[in-house]
Amino acid sequence: MLIVAITRAVAIIAAISLPTLAAANVIEGKAEVIDGDSLRVAGTEVRLFGVDAPEYAQTCFDNGATVPCGAMAKDALEGLIGGGVLVCVSHETDAYGRAVARCRTSGVDVGDALVSSGWATAFRRYSDEYVAAEARARASSAGIWQWDFQSPEDFRASQQIAAQQPPRTRAAAPATTARRSFEKDGMCLIKGNHSRRGDWIYHLPGMPYYDDTRAEAYFCTEAQAQAAGYRRAIVR
Repeated sequence: MLIVAITRAVAIIAAISLPTLAAANVIEGKAEVIDGDSLRVAGTEVRLFGVDAPEYAQTCFDNGATVPCGAMAKDALEGLIGGGVLVCVSHETDAYGRAVARCRTSGVDVGDALVSSGWATAFRRYSDEYVAAEARARASSAGIWQWDFQSPEDFRASQQIAAQQPPRTRAAAPATTARRSFEKDGMCLIKGNHSRRGDWIYHLPGMPYYDDTRAEAYFCTEAQAQAAGYRRAIVR
């Protein structure tokens, strides 16, 4: 009877474990870096789980000067991986057909290393796993935390908004202040920030405190900022 009971228990455990193992897809091989948080491993496109790095075309801001931090994040990921073999475990596929996975190289969690070095943020929408690593990077001004920058998610949203704006023509009437575009090299420069009192305020380039303001969102026009619920900073 004891042997029968043990056999049944093993069968039950196996039945529970098999779906879990089946759901996990292991991808292993050399990696080709696409940008700061996505790669191609053994022919499969992979998006690193729980992290969000600047988009390749994204720039950060150093006292008004642009820094190609998106390209730098890609370089950081390439340097982290080197020529090593990646072992990725994927449990889902995103809307773009990419495997969303945790990846390791030589036993190192690539996502954790990327966030710890300051070249990606913790993607809180999907996981809190790397929040502590982000806090350490922010405290030491590592990687992108040494500059002002738009969160990668907000950058993508601002690019979508900009793409939806009607094209400007030479024959168009001069823009009003509310519609004047503040952008450079294709990047939106108006900084949106939440004050300690809970006010949503935006700062234009050249305004007092613009350089000291850490942006939580960027906009190309005042109209975009106002539509998002921000008001113009009061200059005294």
